[in-house]
Amino acid sequence: MAAHMSRLRGWSRAQRYGIAVCRPYSSGSAYPNVSLSTPLPGIPKPVFASVDGHEKHETKITTLENGLKVASQNKFGQFCTVGILVNSGSRHEAKYPSGIAHFLEKLSFSSTAQFGSKDEILLTLEKHGGICDCQTSRDTTMYAVSAEVKGLETVVNLLSDAVLQPRLLDEEIEMTRMAVRFELEDLNMRPDPEPLLTEMIHAAAYRGNTVGLPRFCPANNVEKIDKRLLHKYLQSYYCPERMVLAGVGIEHEQLVQCARKYLLNVKPVWGVSTPANVDLSVAQYTGGIVKMEKDMSDVSLGPTPIPELTHIMIGLESCSFLEDDFIPFAVLNMMMGGGGSFSAGGPGKGMFTRLYLNVLNRHHWMYNATSYHHSYEDSGLLCIHASADPRQVREMVEIITREFIQMTGTAGEMELERAKTQLKSMLMMNLESRPVIFEDVGRQVLATGKRKLPHELCELISNVTASDIKRVTAKMLRSKPAVAALGDLTELPSYEDIQAALSSKDGRLPRIYRLFR
Repeated sequence: MAAHMSRLRGWSRAQRYGIAVCRPYSSGSAYPNVSLSTPLPGIPKPVFASVDGHEKHETKITTLENGLKVASQNKFGQFCTVGILVNSGSRHEAKYPSGIAHFLEKLSFSSTAQFGSKDEILLTLEKHGGICDCQTSRDTTMYAVSAEVKGLETVVNLLSDAVLQPRLLDEEIEMTRMAVRFELEDLNMRPDPEPLLTEMIHAAAYRGNTVGLPRFCPANNVEKIDKRLLHKYLQSYYCPERMVLAGVGIEHEQLVQCARKYLLNVKPVWGVSTPANVDLSVAQYTGGIVKMEKDMSDVSLGPTPIPELTHIMIGLESCSFLEDDFIPFAVLNMMMGGGGSFSAGGPGKGMFTRLYLNVLNRHHWMYNATSYHHSYEDSGLLCIHASADPRQVREMVEIITREFIQMTGTAGEMELERAKTQLKSMLMMNLESRPVIFEDVGRQVLATGKRKLPHELCELISNVTASDIKRVTAKMLRSKPAVAALGDLTELPSYEDIQAALSSKDGRLPRIYRLFR
C-alpha cells in the first residue's frame, strides 16, 4: 500500500484524478486514453460495506405481559436513544384543569424514589455521556435519553423511575409554577407568533374538545394544579397499555430484557392504574374564529425594530394520519410550501412552491406565507399562516382564500413530481438522525402497534396522482374554515365573508362599499 501511495505521489494531478492523458509506459509505449468513468489501470477494485437484506434495519416489536410494547431499531454506533412514550397529552384533559401535561413536562426528571434530585440524575447520565429530555404534545408525552450503548441498563432503570416513581415534592411543584408563568409571559412577548397562532387555530377548529384544548397551562390554572391532582391524572393515563419503550441503536433482546427487569412488575407511586377513567372522545371539528387584538408595534429583536404586522392563520379540516388520504395531504402541504419573505432561497428551500411563486414573489408587501399540516389519530388541520401590514389585512386574506380555491385545479406534472421528491428527500434526511428515528418508531408503534418503514412511505408518496390532490382538496373545502387572527384587526373581514370566499369559485371576498374611508 505504501509503495502504491508513493507511486501516486509521483503522478501529475491529471493522472491522479483519471483525466485522459497519454504518457509513455516504462517500455516506451503510451497509456491508452482513460475516461473519468473508467477505473485507473492497476488500482484494486473497491470493496463496499453491505448489510444482508432488510431484516437488520426492521423495527422489532414485543408486547410484555402487562401490555407495555417494546420497539427497537438496530442502528450501528456507540450511542443509543431510548425513551418511554405515553399516550397522554393536553387532549386528554377534558375532566381535569388544562395544563397538567404542561406541568408534567416541566416536572420530568426531577427527584424520584432512587434519585434524590435532578442533579443526581444528570450526574448518573454524565457517566455514560448521556442527556435527557421530555416533550409533550397534544396527544403524546415523550421521555427520552441518549447515552452510550453500554449504559442501557442504567438508562432504562432511570426512565422507569422518572416515569413511574416521581416524588413531586412541594418545592418542585412551586418551581414548576414559576417556570410555567415565565413560559406564558415569553409566549406573549416573543417576536415569532407561530406557537401562539397554532394554539389559537386549534382552539378555533376544535372548540372546547380534544386537540382544541390548550397545550400550555392557562394562567388561571397555575395555582390549581397540585400533587393530588397530578396523581389522579397519572393514575388514569400512565398505565402500561398506553406506553411504548422505544430504542434506536440497541439489540432488541437486550432492550426487552431491561424492560422485563425495570418495567414489568413495578408498582407506580400513585398506586394501581384505573384506565376506566381515560377520555376516549373523538375530535369534533367545529370551525370558527379566535381573535386577539394586540399591539405588535413594540415587538423587536434588537436595535432595528420589526415592522408592525398582523398575523392571520386560516385552516380547513384535512384527515387523520391513520387514513390513506394522509399521504396526498402531505404532498399538497409540500406543494404549497412557502416561508418568510426574507428567507434566502437555494436548493431545498422550496422557492418553487405555490406560496412563493403566487404570493411572496407577486406581493412584495407580504412578509410571510407558510403552509402547515397538523395531523392526529382522529382528525387533521391544513392551514396557511400569512403576515402583512395591518392596513393590508383584507387583501392578504383574499390572497390566501384564492390560494385555497386554486388547490382544486389540476396540479402540473413537474410541480407534483417536485413536491413528491422534496417530501421523500425531507423524510429520508430527517431519518438520518437517531433521535428522529426514535420518535418515528415510538409514535408509530404507539398509534398503530406497528411501523411503516421509510421505503414503504416513499412508495406511497410516489403513487400520489394529480387526481388524488384534487379529490382531497375538494373534500377539505367542504369543511367550515378555522381562523386565528393576531395584531391590529381593524381591517379583518368578518368570519362570514371568509367562509363565503372559500365557498366561491374564485376565492374572492364579497365586495364592500364605503362612503367614507
